[in-house]
Amino acid sequence: MFDRAARIRTGTLPALPPAGAETDPRVHVELAHLRKLEGRARTLSFLPRQPAGSALNGRHASRMRGRGLNFEELRDYLPSDDIRSIDWKVTARTGRPHVRVFTEERDRPTLIVVDQRMSMFFGSVLNMKSVTAAECAALAAFRILDQGDRVGGIVFGDETLAEIRPQRSRAALDRLLLAITRANALLRADAPKVAPVGLNDVLQAVGRIAPRNHLILVFSDFDVIDELTQKLVNALSRQNDLILGLVTDPIADDVPEGLKLVISDGELQAEIDTGNTTVHRDLREMSRGRLAEVLDWQRRYRVPVLPLSAAEDSLTQMKRLMGLGPR
Repeated sequence: MFDRAARIRTGTLPALPPAGAETDPRVHVELAHLRKLEGRARTLSFLPRQPAGSALNGRHASRMRGRGLNFEELRDYLPSDDIRSIDWKVTARTGRPHVRVFTEERDRPTLIVVDQRMSMFFGSVLNMKSVTAAECAALAAFRILDQGDRVGGIVFGDETLAEIRPQRSRAALDRLLLAITRANALLRADAPKVAPVGLNDVLQAVGRIAPRNHLILVFSDFDVIDELTQKLVNALSRQNDLILGLVTDPIADDVPEGLKLVISDGELQAEIDTGNTTVHRDLREMSRGRLAEVLDWQRRYRVPVLPLSAAEDSLTQMKRLMGLGPR
């Protein structure tokens, strides 16, 4: 795992669970499970031309720029050339009409950012948020590589951060899936308390790897965000196609009343009684406030936000959000 294509910047990733070990797919993902998503991923599309109902569309046009253009040559104007391609400065200097010729880039680099911190290790209905993020990231990676684009990613947990540089190869995709599986395997209820890798640190790493003309997908619950987070998101969106997959659990949308919960950070524990009106109100406002802030980035920075729920099948909701399934 430690090579020029995939670098572990902090901590170490564990070995995968032994073959044959039983794991609950709703709690932890296995490499074999992520690989099986390849066939199902073909129903998705991350190309600039999006269905009318896709969340990746703006009000009048796609928010995805698509592949860029590479300058090929400067030559004399021919009658069949589009006059919009005329280089007027060169034409004025030489006295003869010249045109600039561009070719479309053969592929576009994509960076898939996957959050596997302990804040993602929660689920009240179907999956852990960490599982939903892993599955959605795998679906996107398979489809993007199938479209002919380069794919890589950043996978981060509380103590680890793995970087896989975008490449147009199955090997790079496999390294990404392996990094996701290993980071996911670290999540457990008795994990020791540590200071998690900050989302701002990850977004700064994204900016270093993908300075411009990348497709960037971030699958996270966006736990612990601040003004710097907003600035980083805005900066990335100006130079790249940025898509945010906001992974939530239904309990965050409407905290149930009358619950007595015991929570622990691995060392200390506390009891939360949502039957207490003040406690219930504070929890609800805290969870809804963060969700509302991330969703508002769509309006402020024109960044598409895909609201993903850990209570629903990953592919089903991605298809619906991209205008490819029943609304």
